[in-house]
Amino acid sequence: MSPSSPLQSPHPEPSMASTLEQQDAAELHVDLPSGQVPGTEVGEPVDHLQWLEDLDSPRAMEWVLAQNERTEAELFDAEFEANRVEILKVLDATDRIPMVTKRGEHYYSFWRDAEHPKGLWRRTGWASYQNQDPEWDVLLDVDALAANDGTDWVFSGAQMLRPAPGAPYTRALIKLSPDGGDQVQIREFDLGTRGFVPGGFNLPVAKTNVSWRDENTLYVATDVGEGSLTRSSYARTVRELSRSQSLGDAQEIFAIDESHVLAYVSHDPTPGFERDLAHDVIDFYNSKTFIRQGDAWVHIDVPTDVGVSVHRDWVLFSPQTPWSLEGTTYVPGSLLLADLEEFMAGTASLREVFVPTEINSLQSFDFTANYLLLNILENVSSQILVCDPARDFALSPLESGAELHSFSISAVDDLDPECQDDYWLTITGFLTPTTLARGTIGEPSRAPVVIKSAPDRFDASGFEVSQHFAVSDDGTRVPYFQVSPKNLRLDGANPVLMNGYGGFQASLTPGYLGALGPGWLTRTTADGRHGSYVVANIRGGGEYGPRWHRAALRENRHRAYEDFAAIARDLVAREVTSPQHLAATGRSNGGLLMGNMITGYPELFGAISCGVPLLDMRRYTRLSAGHSWIAEYGDPDVPADWEFVRTFSPYHRLDDADPSETVYPASLIWSATTDDRVGPVQARKMAAKMMDMGVSNVRYHESLDGGHAGASDNAASATMLATSYEFLWRNITA
Repeated sequence: MSPSSPLQSPHPEPSMASTLEQQDAAELHVDLPSGQVPGTEVGEPVDHLQWLEDLDSPRAMEWVLAQNERTEAELFDAEFEANRVEILKVLDATDRIPMVTKRGEHYYSFWRDAEHPKGLWRRTGWASYQNQDPEWDVLLDVDALAANDGTDWVFSGAQMLRPAPGAPYTRALIKLSPDGGDQVQIREFDLGTRGFVPGGFNLPVAKTNVSWRDENTLYVATDVGEGSLTRSSYARTVRELSRSQSLGDAQEIFAIDESHVLAYVSHDPTPGFERDLAHDVIDFYNSKTFIRQGDAWVHIDVPTDVGVSVHRDWVLFSPQTPWSLEGTTYVPGSLLLADLEEFMAGTASLREVFVPTEINSLQSFDFTANYLLLNILENVSSQILVCDPARDFALSPLESGAELHSFSISAVDDLDPECQDDYWLTITGFLTPTTLARGTIGEPSRAPVVIKSAPDRFDASGFEVSQHFAVSDDGTRVPYFQVSPKNLRLDGANPVLMNGYGGFQASLTPGYLGALGPGWLTRTTADGRHGSYVVANIRGGGEYGPRWHRAALRENRHRAYEDFAAIARDLVAREVTSPQHLAATGRSNGGLLMGNMITGYPELFGAISCGVPLLDMRRYTRLSAGHSWIAEYGDPDVPADWEFVRTFSPYHRLDDADPSETVYPASLIWSATTDDRVGPVQARKMAAKMMDMGVSNVRYHESLDGGHAGASDNAASATMLATSYEFLWRNITA
């Protein structure tokens, strides 16, 4: 658990498709003031490529398909295909760990492989799951459903109705995306008949948040027509929907201002603690939480930048900035706890469960029946802490293994008396395949026992992992991981791929490089060198908690880019590589990072892969879900904000350079037509502008489905990864 909402950052994982606010003037046949382009305001930078924002117009798609053909003609040869096949083998491997979620007596899993590219939603029992080849009860075959419906459904999750204590689970809400985007159809599913409920709940495709209130009632936050959405394209209102009732007839129970980002209502069905919570997400880092008391919503009164979570009789708080209360100031990134009833009455005192230091941060937490489990990072290496409320909330470490690895702990099922204090422990590293273990806290305790282990996907015996620190422009030490051959020649000639993100308090931690192994590390140059890989833990991320994130917010965004550049320079100074042999990749907000490397630090890189990116920061708030990220970047429609936003808007930074004197790195800019979170239009315009400037080494590629993830199945993912790797490898090893 973490104190978050359904709100989604521009992070590369599967909100409404980007639509054109104004069409091209030539198509509209309208008169405009001299120098003005449709969709702009007087004084706004002229944008002659805005016609590419018309998502699927014949003119725009003709350009997209021509660029796809050009890129594929250059890259999609026998070497590319061999690489793609090896990556797909990893993604489709049938000996992967089928991660599960326990509900009642069953363990549920969603699975894709070569025979089931769209996937199977299935379940098994505990005894069976421990076997090498469990016996699975298939509940939903998404491939068969897609064929039957004539729609390329992408499974987006299942939300179970919690039954009365001791009763079996019988119903679920299945979320299905028609194209891999964030908009989903929600349909009620019967676990007994393994089919959709005739006449059951069926919500149309939209960007929807839903919660079971009881077996005959849902809380639905969705598009119900005019006035029901915020400027960020999320739901502004929440309705209580009864079985067999239309959304239009459902009663509105909660609403927020349209300038805010998102409204949703959730029902907590925990026996003995049943309650309704309403959430007003003001922006990405400010929100209000309300608890229902009778017919009234009562605010849990804390500053809006304090995260709120409710668990049984407790309320937990996580401040993003210093929080002063009754003479005490609480550190950002702390985890604080109080009795909920006492806090609402104004009589509670806060207990500090976790207080971060300069080198560690809380990443997430979860509860068993009697313990609180904390996932901690210390200098970007994982630690697991167990908090025991019965011993005055004492913290104790859980032994979990080697450094430079990632560990994650979560409860198995805190409501099942037979395993109420059991936990899952996952262990992974860049060169260490993932292991899933299960243990028990308390009396009797049980040390974690390995349940499943994934096999090696490539020969990692010749590689090693190390951690280094670069010094950024303002003197800040910035960590990064390096995965490289043990016998690395420090002569500046090694092919290196850097990866970064640096936003939305998202942390980049060690994880097994199953696809990157064959796709990058084990490839060899003409003189026998293997690839190396670097993960940059730059500011804007969450590696050191809120302070690390807030250090690169808004007017300080440049610090994230200075950090990434500092790591690139450090790699060169250490003679790991040189600019002509250094590649970089990033997606979404990481794509914005790459855009700023292209325009701000072109001399540091030989090639860049810029995926599903934000790039036009003048118009990002008007495209797809962009308005919801103003707290991260600033509001370009506010003149004072535009002064600093422009400094990290790659689309506009191109205007600052003399193309006859600037040597840009080879750049692959790629996106997906159905990306309804960031949208493909910023990527299109950036690539087209560079081409119009005469930059010869820029290429563009657009997947026609897959949403913000860029791919809707394993085959598409393999193609996407192979395209990026192939472009980068060829341009830094030639």
